[in-house]
Amino acid sequence: MLKQIAIVSGKGGTGKTTLSASFSYLADSRVMADCDVDAPNLHIILKPEIKETQQYVGSKKAVLDQNKCTKCGICQETCRFEAIGFDGEKYFVKEYACEGCNACVMKCPTGALRLEDSLSGEYYSSQTEKGPMIHALLRPGEETTGGLIAEVRKKAVSVAHEEDIHLIIIDGAPGIGCPATSSITSTSYVVIVAEPTMSGLHDLKRIVKTVEHFRIPMGIVINKYDINEEQTRKIEKYCEESSLEILGKIPYDTMVKTATEQAKPVISYDCPSANEIKKIWNKVENKVMKG
Repeated sequence: MLKQIAIVSGKGGTGKTTLSASFSYLADSRVMADCDVDAPNLHIILKPEIKETQQYVGSKKAVLDQNKCTKCGICQETCRFEAIGFDGEKYFVKEYACEGCNACVMKCPTGALRLEDSLSGEYYSSQTEKGPMIHALLRPGEETTGGLIAEVRKKAVSVAHEEDIHLIIIDGAPGIGCPATSSITSTSYVVIVAEPTMSGLHDLKRIVKTVEHFRIPMGIVINKYDINEEQTRKIEKYCEESSLEILGKIPYDTMVKTATEQAKPVISYDCPSANEIKKIWNKVENKVMKG
């Protein structure tokens, strides 16, 4: 049976991708899925070779035919998003402001406006040293993040079935919004990475509630736990009161910076953080693959 593990966090910058890359190398066989499509960076460490590129059309935009336009200005008056501009000579559509609502198309008396499919991004099927990887990049200004993440995950499942791989590791989108929920739905287990700060505890509580809504088993990893042990104790207390398992506590380790600079997973080095990540992976693997 195919299993899916998502690594998420209540905010960006907690070390989620560092953990995901390490899990990628520790797993015997897996498909990697980078679902942080707004600002992907897992490819920097895994160095995938792109085998196939597919376009993602997630929205429509208005297009203005200047030959039919009588410059009546009704479209500009109608658009609540201020996506119709006028340069003194002609009206034009502001691509990044248009929401594709179709109001201007319906109001135009000459039929000069129409909706057309808009390229929102691309997603890629790639090969890494440790196996397949599916990743994507959303175009700037696009708002169809959740849809592109869904395409990444569908492609990852398809590749897993084709290559008889029974595990997908998902580097999820940060936060608690649509991108994050698209990253965790229908997964087998969620690993939440938290940091020992006041905002870190607040963000942890938010993402825990999100995962609880989907009734998915989860475990907590406290990254750089020793930079603020008072806050770490608060996180531990919260987890105890909420019956949440702490999978491990990763110490602050300068080797993580070195690994990042050299674009390698930190488990490639003999260091305290790598040793703890290996212990965490063993727990996760036992829960998901052998549980």
